[in-house]
Amino acid sequence: MRLLRLFIGIAMVLPLSAATVRIIQTNSAGDEAHFIDPATNKVVMTIKDLEAAHGVVGSPDGTKVYFTIESNSTVVAADSKTGKILGSVALTGHPNNISVSKDGKQVFAGIAAAPGAVDVIDVATMKNVKSIKVKGAVHNVYTTPDGKFVVSGSVGSRVLTVIDAFTLEPVWDMTFDKGVRCMAFEKGADGSTARIFVDLSDVHGFAVVDFKTHKEVQRVMLPEKPVNGEVHSGAPSHGLLISPDGKTLICNSSIAGGIFVYSLPDFKMQGFVRTGNTPDWSTYTPDSKVVYVANAGDNNVSAVDVKALKEITKIAVGEVPKRNGTIIIP
Repeated sequence: MRLLRLFIGIAMVLPLSAATVRIIQTNSAGDEAHFIDPATNKVVMTIKDLEAAHGVVGSPDGTKVYFTIESNSTVVAADSKTGKILGSVALTGHPNNISVSKDGKQVFAGIAAAPGAVDVIDVATMKNVKSIKVKGAVHNVYTTPDGKFVVSGSVGSRVLTVIDAFTLEPVWDMTFDKGVRCMAFEKGADGSTARIFVDLSDVHGFAVVDFKTHKEVQRVMLPEKPVNGEVHSGAPSHGLLISPDGKTLICNSSIAGGIFVYSLPDFKMQGFVRTGNTPDWSTYTPDSKVVYVANAGDNNVSAVDVKALKEITKIAVGEVPKRNGTIIIP
């Protein structure tokens, strides 16, 4: 019996120990995507010929990576272990960000060209199977943590649109006073989406939306100091991120040139970490200990120890790094 328990224990540990974590960084003004090993904070793989790669998302099983490519308005799929390009599919217009369904069968690409849409890609066939019309050109698109909804936001129309992930039809939307930019999604106790945190144009902070009532219930403003940078493209705050354990919210600030760290659910500020010019996007390690911040104005990525509120190192990448993501490769 003791040997049986030992065998079961080893079997439970092996999948985790065998898994490989990578931070994937796109470079919006370059033609490469970099894979960073968070154990060493070194670039360990580079995928080339991705001209103006913008959004990036990994498949739920960790075997593939999908990119939106601005130069030719496509979605490109690549093998996460080798970096080999597996295929591409044409979109209905110029893309921005990207997300993937919880079951990994579909990819959703935000179309940034008017009148705006969310294109649906069947990953098995790499075909564009539907273009969901929304109100306004799409800046970012997300899949909610429970996988039930796809959410898009438009800077121009100021509209946030919630789409049923199964029927692929819009089910509700709401209009803000400013353009809708980045979002983060908080899970409730039952696993459903409780709140959406929304970055808005010209707002140094974020709006808090109750997902069930479809109403803005609070607006959290970032501190006025420090001032280490300047606003770019009407986005004083661009990038919101909830830790995998759900306890911390990261908010990027181009004015401060770094990230503000808040506890959840109470928005108590834990501190600030200077990262660099124009922090544009952030992604966590699966253990919620380190966050990687893309400094678009400095062509590097900051690795930040969230608990210690300290930058660990800077990692050189390509030209104008923006969207990034975390993948666990089996």
